[in-house]
Amino acid sequence: MLFLIYFVTVLCSVRGAIFYDSYYGTEISREEVKRHDKANTTFWCVNEIEPCDPHEGRRVDGSCNNLNYPQRGATHTPFARVLPPVYSKNWEPKKTASGNEMPLARYLRTRLVSVGRVPSPIFTTLAIHFFVFMSADVVSLHDTVNYIAWRPYCCAERGKTDYMCVPNKIPDDDPVHRFSGVRCVNMTRPETFQTIGCIKNDTAPERIVSSTPLLDLSVIYGNQLAALNQRGRTFQGGMVKTELDDKGRIWPPSSNTTANVCFLNQRPKETRCHSMPEDGGNTLAGINLMVVWFWRNHNFIAKSLAAVNPCWDDDKLFNVSRDINIALSLQLYYYELLPLYMGYDNMVKDGVITPTGGYRDEYNPHVYPQVSLEYPFILRWVHTIQDGPLKLYDKDGYYLKQVPIVNLTLRTGYFGVDDNMDYLTQGSFRQGAAREDYIADPDITEIGLGPHQYVSDLMTNDLAKNRYFGFPPYTKYREFCFGKPVRSFEDLHGIIDPERIEVLREVYEKVEDIDLLAAIWVEKPIPGGFVPPTFYCLTIEQLKRNMISDRHWYERPNRPNAFTIEQLSEIRKYTVARLLCDVGDTVERIQPQAFLKTGYNNQMCTCDQIEKMDYSAWRDPKCGPQQQMPWTKFVTY
Repeated sequence: MLFLIYFVTVLCSVRGAIFYDSYYGTEISREEVKRHDKANTTFWCVNEIEPCDPHEGRRVDGSCNNLNYPQRGATHTPFARVLPPVYSKNWEPKKTASGNEMPLARYLRTRLVSVGRVPSPIFTTLAIHFFVFMSADVVSLHDTVNYIAWRPYCCAERGKTDYMCVPNKIPDDDPVHRFSGVRCVNMTRPETFQTIGCIKNDTAPERIVSSTPLLDLSVIYGNQLAALNQRGRTFQGGMVKTELDDKGRIWPPSSNTTANVCFLNQRPKETRCHSMPEDGGNTLAGINLMVVWFWRNHNFIAKSLAAVNPCWDDDKLFNVSRDINIALSLQLYYYELLPLYMGYDNMVKDGVITPTGGYRDEYNPHVYPQVSLEYPFILRWVHTIQDGPLKLYDKDGYYLKQVPIVNLTLRTGYFGVDDNMDYLTQGSFRQGAAREDYIADPDITEIGLGPHQYVSDLMTNDLAKNRYFGFPPYTKYREFCFGKPVRSFEDLHGIIDPERIEVLREVYEKVEDIDLLAAIWVEKPIPGGFVPPTFYCLTIEQLKRNMISDRHWYERPNRPNAFTIEQLSEIRKYTVARLLCDVGDTVERIQPQAFLKTGYNNQMCTCDQIEKMDYSAWRDPKCGPQQQMPWTKFVTY
């Protein structure tokens, strides 16, 4: 009988699901799905979505965020564009205004960006980790894996006949490689709906990624409900699955089936590789740290809620814990990290954050829940403020050693041995980031992805992708952002320092040839902040789009399962220092503003002095009298 009920439930679910074209967002027939099955493109080109319930909370796969366009917001859906793309013939990168080839990306990088190590006197490495973590929530790693694992041969003879190979040439007089004999940096084209086979090749290339487009911690919970249920949830107490090592540290679950993702694990000692979340958690070092902390934080929240509401079942505890965890990540990003870099007054003036602390409801169902292609791309500016070495400290603040951050890419196993997780956690809020200047770390510009490739320049590849994404010239974005056209190099005065204008004049034929990212590298910081103005503009555009297009935005009073004003007030108390006090390894003392280095008005203090959230704000009267909250260090079941 139970089997019959299960069979009927599954059958009804399958019959109720609707197939959508992932690019166009329109319903398609089962015959069209079969054609994709035959072409082996179903995974990328088709989304199967259950009918929407307007009263349900945020779905793991991102669907039904917009009730009018259920497929928008899901994985494998198109990016928006702030400005229309510009390509040359056959959708190749644009040429100069006079029809010549653009300057080599590597040449531009070496002329525009100096190389060295200058620490920031203000920001910690934790700030960079969080930047990269939030970027990872809306993109996926498969483009990088494509050229370090699937197509490592693009600089070899074989790469000349592979359409996806687009390596970057190193000039003969390169300041680093003039004597090495290396003349090529490996790179592949971005995967697009066209290269996958979802749409025809006679249209402008549109990038495709596996992440959901909104900031919903898909880097933690994944984007497939079945995978989360199978590999992530315990179905007890609202908790996610965890593992304890021999020192009592708590980790996301690991599995040998995903060990191939952690390419650089040095076996047999380094074995840890997260099975959930596989794509997000095993990538870059900073993302890895944040994923472990937010994974643990889910269970910290679930345990706190269960103490307040002992009558809540597993589903209720899990869903509310996930909702709070997502809200906390957004609170840290919008209200703690970004105002430090972009200027609090600037963000208030532009309507990105509210100074009042109350509800905000700017939802517009006519705006698709999408991420602009420009937004995660211009976040690559953060490569200029990324310090190359990660410094390890003990809990008393004594420096121990350092490891190149580039050597920890796809190497999750390193964190699980020799107390490295403890030391990297301590280092995250003690070590400074790189200074906000025109200098990049040599590991970023000459190694990039560590031992994965002999030579790799992340910033050269960034600039080359600027062109393969088809972004219009910098001058177009400058006019879009600030209204004033830039028609000559002289018009750049006041925007860019004079000596860097001269370099731009030397390397570009005309001002309208300047690449978007190249100019962002050399723009003067925005008044009241530490980021380039065009970076600020395009970031603000997306931050506002997130709020306007996300039906489940945490500050909304009218969303399904909305927070009460008391609950929202508790969320607004949260800081990244509190996160590390709750779930960080050996964190007993920390500065209150942990994205900033210690100093006047930001001295280290005990975790008892860091303000806590009061989960009694979530007390359900149906559960009876309130119980005392157990404010203890996070433990797992």
